[in-house]
Amino acid sequence: MAVNFRQLDCAPEDVFRVLADGWLYPSWVVGASRIRSVDGSWPSEGTRIHHSFGVWPAVIDDTTTVLEWDPPRRAVFKARGWPVMGEAEVMIDVEPRNGGSLVRIEEDATAGPGRMVPRPIRSAGIRYRNRETLQRLAHIAEGMGGGAR
Repeated sequence: MAVNFRQLDCAPEDVFRVLADGWLYPSWVVGASRIRSVDGSWPSEGTRIHHSFGVWPAVIDDTTTVLEWDPPRRAVFKARGWPVMGEAEVMIDVEPRNGGSLVRIEEDATAGPGRMVPRPIRSAGIRYRNRETLQRLAHIAEGMGGGAR
């Protein structure tokens, strides 16, 4: 499992406001390039974002599904990127800390080609990507929240 932490200068509710807007997904998830549609009851458990990843013309269509939704504390997603990456489980935990939020993202491949990459190499790559993912999430959440509350 690859784990990243970041302190954000906004309330946990601001972080979850970003997560709850499926149309913002490619703005903060590194690799996601566009949204094709968002289920109407997103982010209810079992609902999906229909997204694409990659760079045109090598764009692959797939989905991300909500496995757990407990705002403003925890969200768990199943991100798919078949046939190239496979599937991953992504857990995002948020807690109030120092007038803002401490965000923890934990991710690992659960099926498909990504699972064949040795764990130390896989984890290093995911940590590198999620460092940028958390930076993007911070920019949006802090901007929407107007700073710490």
